[in-house]
Amino acid sequence: MDRREFVQTAAGAAAISSLKLKLPQADASIKDLCMRALSTAKSAGASYADIRIARTRSQSVNTREQQIINLSDGETYGFGIRVLAQGAWGFAASRDLTATEIDRVATLAVAQAKANKRALRRPVQLAPTPAVKDGRWRSPIETDPFDISVEDKVALLLRANAEALKVSGARFVTSSLAFVRDQKTYASTDDVFTVQDVYRCFPQMNITAVDTARGLFETRNSAEIAPMGLGWEWVLKSDLPGNAPKWAEQAVQKLTAKSVEPGKYDLILEPHHLFLTIHESIAHPTELDRALGFEANYAGTSFLAPPEQVLGKVRYGPDFMNIQGDRSQPGSLSACGWDDDGVAPETYLIIKNGIVVDYQTTRDQVAWLTPITGRKTSHGTSYAESWADVQFQRMPNVSLLPGERDLKTEDLIAATDNGIYIVGRGSYSIDQQRYNFQFGGQVFYEVKGGKITGMLKDVAYQARTPDFWNAMDMIGGKSSYLMNGTFTDGKGQPGQANAVSHGTPPARFKGINVINTGQGVNRG
Repeated sequence: MDRREFVQTAAGAAAISSLKLKLPQADASIKDLCMRALSTAKSAGASYADIRIARTRSQSVNTREQQIINLSDGETYGFGIRVLAQGAWGFAASRDLTATEIDRVATLAVAQAKANKRALRRPVQLAPTPAVKDGRWRSPIETDPFDISVEDKVALLLRANAEALKVSGARFVTSSLAFVRDQKTYASTDDVFTVQDVYRCFPQMNITAVDTARGLFETRNSAEIAPMGLGWEWVLKSDLPGNAPKWAEQAVQKLTAKSVEPGKYDLILEPHHLFLTIHESIAHPTELDRALGFEANYAGTSFLAPPEQVLGKVRYGPDFMNIQGDRSQPGSLSACGWDDDGVAPETYLIIKNGIVVDYQTTRDQVAWLTPITGRKTSHGTSYAESWADVQFQRMPNVSLLPGERDLKTEDLIAATDNGIYIVGRGSYSIDQQRYNFQFGGQVFYEVKGGKITGMLKDVAYQARTPDFWNAMDMIGGKSSYLMNGTFTDGKGQPGQANAVSHGTPPARFKGINVINTGQGVNRG
């Protein structure tokens, strides 16, 4: 599609909503093309080969007050071939899905692998994986979000904005909807063939309240509305118009909230806040490639190294602390039937009874740990952002499992004499080894004598990762377990993004250092 044709097609919201990109037509069935790619790669000298054919559609709608500020709807389609030759990886990709191009790209990938051999530290060893003759998986959606018109999406956002602006003191509001659909076909020379249809969606709002007399402002976002691996039904359930007045009122309340006094407090952290602390201080440092230094140049390293001094030896938290890795929780962002190595992901413990017992691994990483663990199979954590990117180790869902007693947030508050209850994610900072950190939040409440006594502001807490998690002394049960997550988590060079969820109940942490981030500027 040339520029003139695109501009004519995208002349308005209605036109964009019906935009259909002209995709190259395959000259044979997808499966036949996959088998051709594997055969060509083997003939060129590959000891192993896989191919991913992917079509990814992404759409976002952004509004401010009563106007649309951005609307995008795009689609990309192509394939990537990865091979092992002479013990080294090679990868090449193309958007031209034809038999001739399949042959060219497969041959190019093998040539690249042979060239990469000169930089090889040690030959790649792939862990075994079961054959999958014809695997099929689809996200558990009820309504395809791409079947809903752009007009309906805009109307919902503008209605939510209008509800927020009805609250006195609320002056500005933005809202957005983001949707992704990944259709992936995968095949490998290990007799694996899978087809998957993966959906993700993310409704959001951000409301700003202004005190014009004092020249102050405060914001409140929709932190409790998680991105999910679901469809349009999740947008409706999230009910932005219904929740907007509450969030707006809390933004206004923050203007006159008491500024926190720095000191030691017991923190009650609800799931939509605690998920981010888990993501940064547990999920990232347990990535095996990070722990071994392979991400040091960009994403950083991990204090959980070397593995032989960590596994089964490092205490991360109390005995009731169990951290699970999985790609199976219904509606989670990382859920799938098979990873991008063709492996059915496992549900496993990374931390068991407070002790680190495992890392996140892919097929080509397992051998690095086998001398320590004896393990010979992958956990299924391989992922590539698109057909044009090579797959590598990416985070699965990493979750704090609920406690045996079915405690709820109110139980944790009732048991706290001098604390702060923190709701929603805010700003954060963590060092390159994931050891020292600082986290903020959306809304803060003072807790005295087991009761919430009022709102606070300017709150952030600081700790070292093992000290923080070992200070956890209470945890919620199954009925208080919730998921939240990140829609775009970056890693790798060239950079790629994946989406991942983290489940957790609320939890209490004793004697955590709290600082005042306002520096006296916004004291009410």
